[in-house]
Amino acid sequence: MVKATTILAEAAKTPFRVIGGIVSRPLPKRGNPPLFLFGFAAWKTFMYDWFPDREIVFAPTGLWPIEFDINWKWRILSDRRAEVMAWQYKGLPQLKNFCARNNIPFHYVEDGFIRSVSLGALETPPISLAFDRQDMYFNANGPTDLETILSTHDFDGDGDLQLRAKALIEKLLSTGLSKYNSGADVAVEELYGPKAGKRILVIGQVERDASIAYGSREKYSNNDLVRLAYKENPGAQIIYKPHPEVLQGTAEPMSDPNLVRDICTILEENISLSESFRTIDHVYTITSLSGFEALLRGLKVTTLGCPFYSGWGLTDDRQPTNRRKRKLTIEQLFAGAYVLYPKYFDPVAKEYIDIEQAIELLVEMRAAYTVLGKDLSNVHLMDALTKAVGDDVSLQTPLANSVRGSRVRRLPNEPSVRAP
Repeated sequence: MVKATTILAEAAKTPFRVIGGIVSRPLPKRGNPPLFLFGFAAWKTFMYDWFPDREIVFAPTGLWPIEFDINWKWRILSDRRAEVMAWQYKGLPQLKNFCARNNIPFHYVEDGFIRSVSLGALETPPISLAFDRQDMYFNANGPTDLETILSTHDFDGDGDLQLRAKALIEKLLSTGLSKYNSGADVAVEELYGPKAGKRILVIGQVERDASIAYGSREKYSNNDLVRLAYKENPGAQIIYKPHPEVLQGTAEPMSDPNLVRDICTILEENISLSESFRTIDHVYTITSLSGFEALLRGLKVTTLGCPFYSGWGLTDDRQPTNRRKRKLTIEQLFAGAYVLYPKYFDPVAKEYIDIEQAIELLVEMRAAYTVLGKDLSNVHLMDALTKAVGDDVSLQTPLANSVRGSRVRRLPNEPSVRAP
């Protein structure tokens, strides 16, 4: 919930921003086509690298409707080449309809499903992004570009794509890569103890996350999920894995895990997702991507909400949707969500890559993270890699060579060190 003091502070700024916008209106310039970004945090300057042929224009966060009407509509309309993007739903609600009425290309933007080593909350640049013209992929209330791909693509007639997806799944499983890849590799046998029967893994989420708000009709908490798994599986061992952002303190839990400690084993350490799946028989989640990663490993998955991977005949769905009418194999679902839908980008070489290259790059980045340890969690990834390999000529991996041959682009006043 937004604090009243924050609302008052933003309201106080609004007249000055409006007046300043009117006074400083420049004449339209003919350079690169403008790309207007709404709802993007100030640190997401990686968009300059993703779109070097565009004039990137960051709108202020916390923009009020009157500011948009007075300061921004005319700027967007002044160039017929303009395009608009919004980070999740952090742009103005009327932005999409405004663009539709004026035939302006519009996309929602969100992190892809193979993102980075460290968390986005630590301001780590993403290696993949999803761009969706219809809606956010996690919104179960209507169609999205991802859902359209999964509903209409001729997977049966695209044998090469299915073979590619199969090989990619095997590669992901062998490397243990996930969306985030900073979790520790530990011996789960020591954490879980001897296996005496059925073992259930409950995947916690950041409970204020938009994927729950828009992907689940019912408002479940992580504790609700644990209690349901316990109720439906008498005698089973219930293991609860809180979200990495909760464990690292960058997100506040809305439910107290201590209230369910008597019915489950709580993982207090941020262990890697691939390790946490070992010896598990069944996974419970609300809408987490981790449920899809469990499907890749052949595990049974129960979803309380309606994530993008449910409704295709592969999950135990507690919130069915009548829009998803076809059955898909795991390879077809992976091909749509990981190959056809997102874009991949090398943040060191600053060029678009395919998913195969993205996986290789993340493997090397994770290895660098392991070597650098805590240093990497306190500085931007590119700074740490440059420091680590810049003077070490013995490192001849593609990533190391790319770091040496690339200069990290920074804007004036862009900090190299993450704020505490």
